[in-house]
Amino acid sequence: MTQLPIGTVFGTTEPAELNAAKLNRHTFWCGQSGSGKTYALGVLLEQVLLRTELPILVLDPNADFVRLGEPRAETDAATAAALRGLDVRVLHSTQRDVGEALKVRFLGLSVPSKAAVLRLDPIADAEEYNMLLRINRFAEGFDESTYMSTLRESSNPAQVQLAMRIENLQVMEWDVWSRGALAATDVIAERPRVTVLDLGGFTHPSEPKAAALAVLEQLWARREERRPILIVIDEAHNICPPNPQSPVERALTALVQLIAAEGRKFGLWLLLSTQRPTKIHPNVLSQCDNLGLMRMNSPRDLLELSEVFGYAPEAMVQASSSFVQGRALFAGGFLAEPAFVQMGPRLTIEGGADVRVPLS
Repeated sequence: MTQLPIGTVFGTTEPAELNAAKLNRHTFWCGQSGSGKTYALGVLLEQVLLRTELPILVLDPNADFVRLGEPRAETDAATAAALRGLDVRVLHSTQRDVGEALKVRFLGLSVPSKAAVLRLDPIADAEEYNMLLRINRFAEGFDESTYMSTLRESSNPAQVQLAMRIENLQVMEWDVWSRGALAATDVIAERPRVTVLDLGGFTHPSEPKAAALAVLEQLWARREERRPILIVIDEAHNICPPNPQSPVERALTALVQLIAAEGRKFGLWLLLSTQRPTKIHPNVLSQCDNLGLMRMNSPRDLLELSEVFGYAPEAMVQASSSFVQGRALFAGGFLAEPAFVQMGPRLTIEGGADVRVPLS
C-alpha cells in the first residue's frame, strides 16, 4: 500500500501518511486565508508526484503551483533529481513567464458551452442558437481562422446575426482562443505527470472560466477511456459556486457537479481547495469522501463541515479554530482514522507569496 508522507501526527514524531489509493475519491481541502492551505496542498501534490504515477491537472488562478517541478535549494539531491525528471507542463495565461501559452479551442466547445460563452438562450435567442446547432453539424466548413469571415459573408441572415453578436461581445478577441495553436486539451490528452493551468493573467473575467470549461468538458467527453487523473481546482469557489451568476459559470458549475456525481468510476477525481465550505456548490461538496482542514474560525463554516463530513468528529472539526499555520485535520478514506497533523516541509518552490508590509 503506497503511503504519502505529509508531516507528523501532531504532538508526536510519528509520521503522518495518507493512503494514495484513496485519492480515487473526491477530496475537499479547506482553510481560511493565512492558514497554510496552499502550502499544505503543495506538500501533498509533491508526494503524489514522487510516489505514484497518477497524472495531475491543476487549475491554478494565483500561479501558486507554476513552479511545482522546481526543487528548493534545501531539498536532498536524490529527491531534487526525481522532481526535475518529472514531465511538468505549465501553461501560462500571460507573457510574464517564459513557457507555453494557455489556449483552448472555441470550436472545440460543445454547442451548449459555445452558447454560454455567447450568452445565447435556446428559447429567447432561438434563431441564433439554432444556427449554432446547424453550424456545429457541418463543422468541417469552419476553422478558427475563418470562422468569423465565413459567418459575416454568409447569405444566411441568421449567420450574419450570429457574427454580429460575437463581434459585439468581442469574444473572439479573447487571448484564450488557440487560433490554430496547441491547445491545453492536447497537452492534457498526453497525460504529463502534472499540467498546471495558470489561469490568473487573462484580461476578461470569463476567460479563465472558458478555459476551465473547455478542459473539463474534454475530460468528460473522453471519460470512457478511463484514464485516471487528479483534477485539482484551487480557489474552487471561482469554478463551482453555490449560486453561479453568468451563463459560463452556470455551465461550468453544472459540469463540475456531473464530474462530482459520476466521474469517480471513470477515473476523474476531484480535489477542491477553497477558504470556506459555503462557497462551494452543495451538490459538489457532498460528494467529497476525504477532508483536509486547516484553521477555520467561522462558527457557520464549522457547523457546515460537521454536518457534511460526518466521518470527522465534531470536536476535532471545532478544534480547527485554534490551529496555528501548518496544522491540519485529516479525515476520510485516505487515512485509517481522523488525525491532527503538523505539515511537513515543501520540496518545491511556491509560485505565489504574500506581499510583505513595508517596515522601517
